Amino acid sequence: MKYSQGFIGRLFVIRLEDGDRLPGIIEEFAAKHYIKRGICFFLGGIGEGSRIVSGPKDGKVMPPEPMLFQLHDVHEVVGIGTIFPNDAGTPVLHAHAAFGRKETTLTGCIRPGIDTWKVAEVILLEISGNCGTRTHDRETGFHLLDPES
Repeated sequence: MKYSQGFIGRLFVIRLEDGDRLPGIIEEFAAKHYIKRGICFFLGGIGEGSRIVSGPKDGKVMPPEPMLFQLHDVHEVVGIGTIFPNDAGTPVLHAHAAFGRKETTLTGCIRPGIDTWKVAEVILLEISGNCGTRTHDRETGFHLLDPES
């Protein structure tokens, strides 16, 4: 285990509107407001055609081959993610969410892009006094959190 310490800085209350795309809209907001590190909670509606990643096809194969899923019809969403800068200093949101419609729920990473349907709400807490970054891991191809950078 690796860890570092920080404290809560600013708190932002954000309303996303129809068609706003996650994670990009939050990454743009973070860059505009000089937020390098944070935690993001979101909920609302997600539109048809949004895409997620759920699991690798085979957990023993490196780099892992992602399993992409497209959402058909509108879904409810609840999710959480962390923001840390990449090697270039750009804030990157890594978020996972659960998407529900009727009695079915899908869960996955939102990196491929999910689109707001009508409205979604975001609470963004800035983490201050911390030096964590996302660094590229050659074996997995992931941009992993390095809390001690």
